[in-house]
Amino acid sequence: MKQRIITALILAPLVILGIFQLSLPLFIVALTLVLLAGFWEWTQFVDAGSRVKAMIPAVIATVASFFLISPESVSLNHIGWPHLLILSAGTTWWLYASVLAITYPKSTQTWQGSKPLRHLFGFLTLIPFLWSVIILRASEIDTSPYHGAKLVMFVCLLVWAADSGAYFAGKSMGKRKMAPNVSPNKTIEGLVGGIITAIVVGWIFSKLFDIHFASPVHMILITFATVVISVLGDLVESMFKRESGIKDSSNMIPGHGGILDRIDSLTAAFPIFALLYLLF
Repeated sequence: MKQRIITALILAPLVILGIFQLSLPLFIVALTLVLLAGFWEWTQFVDAGSRVKAMIPAVIATVASFFLISPESVSLNHIGWPHLLILSAGTTWWLYASVLAITYPKSTQTWQGSKPLRHLFGFLTLIPFLWSVIILRASEIDTSPYHGAKLVMFVCLLVWAADSGAYFAGKSMGKRKMAPNVSPNKTIEGLVGGIITAIVVGWIFSKLFDIHFASPVHMILITFATVVISVLGDLVESMFKRESGIKDSSNMIPGHGGILDRIDSLTAAFPIFALLYLLF
């Protein structure tokens, strides 16, 4: 626990500093490196003979995504079909993946023996996450340099608030299990506590960060959808780890496991928040 706290105290300020202070090109480079580290950890779920060879499709898919979407600020602020396509793909994946996690282990019959599907699941988990964060970070960057950074930070705060609220609500009131075969500690009561906490935090920080929604109802609904998917995103990674027989995705972050262990909820939350925020 001591190591976990020390690591968090070091990493949290660095993450916040990176979100607000890195230029957009450097932010994209840093986030892409995080993505590739996540893909390296994902190779454990592919069950490939060589993890290096298993990285090749991930690198190709990542590079291809930069041809589909230009990383320039002007392009990122003119939302077109490529942007909506990749955000919609991510959102659709997380809805489907949530069903896989809730119905585990029965659901493994559809994908357990397929390496191509496991690769595809990795692409759909990480690449929409990459671009949803980039699109939000670039939002109005030429007229309001910190607006996009506030959006990114806002989603992070929603997820962190939901995690904290779910933990305490689950500890004190949790009885009904969400997906006992995947994560016995997650409960319906914890989910409700996380949603309420995130809505309160979202309400406060949307005012502090001057983030505008079409209406308070839109803010609540978008927060609700983001939080529910983020919790289920955590379950999905737990499902893949359980199926692969591993506890942590790696030991890259002392006391916290791997990259995927830290961003599992965020990979689910960002695409659906970005899609709903941009559309509504």
